[in-house]
Amino acid sequence: SMIAMNADMRTKPDEHAIAKAFGAGAVALAARFPRDFVWGVATSAYQIEGAAHEDGRGDSIWDEFCRRPGAIRDGSSGEHACDHYHRSGEDIALMADLGVTAYRFSIAWPRVRPLGEGDWNEQGFDFYDRLLDRLLERGIAPYLTLYHWDLPQALQEGGGWLNRGTVDRFAEYAVEVARRFGSRAASIATHNEPWVVAILGHEAGIFAPGLKSRRSAMQVAHHLLLSHGVALQALRAQGCTAPLGITLNQAPIHPATASPADLARARLDDGLTIRWYMDALLRGRYPEDVLAFLGEDAPQVTQGDLETIRQPLDFIGINYYTRQLATANGPYNPKERGLPVTDMDWEIYPMGIAE
Repeated sequence: SMIAMNADMRTKPDEHAIAKAFGAGAVALAARFPRDFVWGVATSAYQIEGAAHEDGRGDSIWDEFCRRPGAIRDGSSGEHACDHYHRSGEDIALMADLGVTAYRFSIAWPRVRPLGEGDWNEQGFDFYDRLLDRLLERGIAPYLTLYHWDLPQALQEGGGWLNRGTVDRFAEYAVEVARRFGSRAASIATHNEPWVVAILGHEAGIFAPGLKSRRSAMQVAHHLLLSHGVALQALRAQGCTAPLGITLNQAPIHPATASPADLARARLDDGLTIRWYMDALLRGRYPEDVLAFLGEDAPQVTQGDLETIRQPLDFIGINYYTRQLATANGPYNPKERGLPVTDMDWEIYPMGIAE
C-alpha cells in the first residue's frame, strides 16, 4: 500500500521515476507537496516474508491461527506469502524503480527471538541486517515497526498479551532491535494498530489469537499501551536516537442519523476506537464514559501504568481507511446505502484523512 510520511528528509522525489511509474499527472501532484514530504511503501512481516519454518524462526500466533479449519476464509496463510525472505533484493529494486524513498516494514518477533524470550536467533537478525543495508544502498529510508500482530506462539501459550509479563518481554525485544538497527532506522514504531490486536483478536475473534471476550480485549488493550510506554522508556535509557512513536488506525466516526441514539453511539464508538488510545497516550487517562460503559470489563490498571503509557512521542502514525458511520440499530452497510465502496466493501471517503 502506498503511504506518505512527513519526515526530516530533504530528498526531492525523482520526477522521471514518478512519471515512469504513475504518469505525468503524478509529477504535477508531487510538485504541490513540500520538499520534505516523503513518499513510501509499507508492508508487514507475516504478510510478505514467507519462510515460516526457515533459519530458526518460531511460530507466531498467526501461524497457529491460520492452521485452524475455517479461521481463514480461503485457507491461505503466510507460510510462503510473497517470498520476501528470499526475494528481498528484487523487492527493493522494485521500490527503487518506483522512485520511493521510504519503506515501512515490521520485524518479525518470532524470527529474531523464536520463543519470545531466551536466546536470540542470529540468522533472523542477519536477514534484517542485510535488508537495512540494501535499502540504504538504494537511498530508501527504513521505517521500522516492532509489532505488527505476530506474537511468538510460545508467549501466547503463557497467556500472551493477557499476561502482564509479555510487557517486559516486548521491551527486551525492542531494546535488542534498537541496539542492532537503531542507528540505521529513520524511525521506530512500537505497535501497529493496537485496537486491531485487542478487539479483532480478543473480542471479535476474527484475527489471531481468535479469542472472544470483551474483558480480555480491554485488558490486552491496556497491556499493549503499557508495553509501548515501557519500551519507549527502555529505548531512551539505552540511548536510542531514532524517532520513536506508535501507529494507530484512526477514523472519523459520524452518526448515521441525527437521532439522539445514533449521536450517543457515535460518541461511544469514538471513545472505544479513538479516545481510548489517544487519551492514554497523550493525556495519561482512559475516557470516563468508556470506563462507565465497560463496567466490570474495564482493565485492571496498576498505579503508575498511565504515567508510563504517557511517554513523549516523536510521532503518531495514522493508518486511515474509511470513516465509520455509527448507528444504534446494528451495523451500517455503506454498500446497501448506495455509497461508493472498495473491493472490501469499505466506503470510499477520502475526506476522512483530513478530519
